[in-house]
Amino acid sequence: SQLLSFFIATMKSVIFAAAIASAAAFAPAQVGKTTTSLNAFESELGAQAPLGFWDPLGFLDRADQETFDRLRYVELKHGRISQLAFLGQITTRAGYHLPGAIDGAGDSFADFPNGFAAIGGPDSIPGAGTGQILFFIGALELAVMKDVTGENEFVGDFRNGALDFGWDTFDEETKLSKRAIELNNGRAAMMGILGLMVHEQLGGSLPVVGEM
Repeated sequence: SQLLSFFIATMKSVIFAAAIASAAAFAPAQVGKTTTSLNAFESELGAQAPLGFWDPLGFLDRADQETFDRLRYVELKHGRISQLAFLGQITTRAGYHLPGAIDGAGDSFADFPNGFAAIGGPDSIPGAGTGQILFFIGALELAVMKDVTGENEFVGDFRNGALDFGWDTFDEETKLSKRAIELNNGRAAMMGILGLMVHEQLGGSLPVVGEM
């Protein structure tokens, strides 16, 4: 269908752009390009072994603290979304789906394909269902997943004085360690979900994930 062709073309464009970005990331850095403002971020959370401070595309060459905080916020958000996306992929492909019907016709969640085909394929969920998903994500983005109360301890802290899970009982070293773990897991998940998107278009089978 035209919708499927559009989604496949869009996915190929995303994959191509990601490949170009990955190639640029391995380009040799220019000698002597380090500036005073860049040095200010070399000790920030996330500049850790084995790469240390790694900014091959030079986003921070002339950045101030506000710019860095914005980039860190975007990195955290994309990492969190990617972790959920990757977990969703391996869970549904393992055969686990929500119980009950997804629409008034009585179709179950398991009746629809896994991965991108669930919203962009010939057997995808109804358009109204996709619209509800997008509306829910928009509501989270605009009203929930943000610093509403102004009480954030760091960029990406969305507790808003309500959710804590014992965070305030940790010492500073433990807090930094857990934040670093989240960053690393998010970075790995971004690469992981991109890899799954590529293999979903290529087909075949993957360990743990199963048939694509």
